[in-house]
Parts: sequence; structure tokens; C-alpha cells
Amino acid sequence: MKASKETLPVAFEDGNAFSRQVEWGDMNVAFEAFPAGMDSTQLFKGLPDDRCQCPHWGYLLKGRIRVKFADREEVITAGDVYYLPPGHTGVTEEDVEVIEFSPKGEYQKTMEVAMRNYQAIQS
Repeated sequence: MKASKETLPVAFEDGNAFSRQVEWGDMNVAFEAFPAGMDSTQLFKGLPDDRCQCPHWGYLLKGRIRVKFADREEVITAGDVYYLPPGHTGVTEEDVEVIEFSPKGEYQKTMEVAMRNYQAIQS
């Protein structure tokens, strides 16, 4: 299996933010872009500790993300490979492009809550 940014199906698009995704086996594979200043905190309201509960493995192609955990913060910059365990939120400090891999089941559960919250924020 293989895909390019252009061939992955669009799962979400809003202005400069998008997520193109596919499920391969038990993994969700995504190519995503988000503008500077995006704070994911409100998207995870209602999940345990109001934080993302899905682990992610990825590679930051462009930009800078500040990841917040209950006990610490980490900064991911372009060129970094990363692992985010459950219990995080993030703020994009610069425009970002990322390739990310997440376990399908946990990802779907998390995105259901995030999309409901996103729709509520937009209304």
C-alpha cells in the first residue's frame, strides 16, 4: 500500500486546515496541515481529563507544535519524529504539516468527540 498527499481522501478541510486520511489495517494514516495559533484544547472537552486519549506517532514536516501534558510541555519542530502518548493537547506555534499514524479504534473514538466539539464551536 502507498499513498501521496494528493491521493489520500479528505477527511476534514476548513480554510488552511485539512486532514487527508486512510485506514491501513489497524492504523489510521494521516497527512495534515494546520495554521499557526490553532489550539486543540476545546476539541477534546468531554474526553478523560479533557485531553486526547489516542496515541500518535508522526513526523513534523513543517512548523512547530507545543504539546501540553498534565505534568509537562514538549515542543516538536520541523524534522522531528515524535510519539504522543494519551493525555495531550496541542497548540500550533507556526503553520504545520505532519504525517501521523494512530491506532484506528482509539483514533475514531477521539475524532467523534473532536468533530462534535468542532461543530458546536462553529455554531
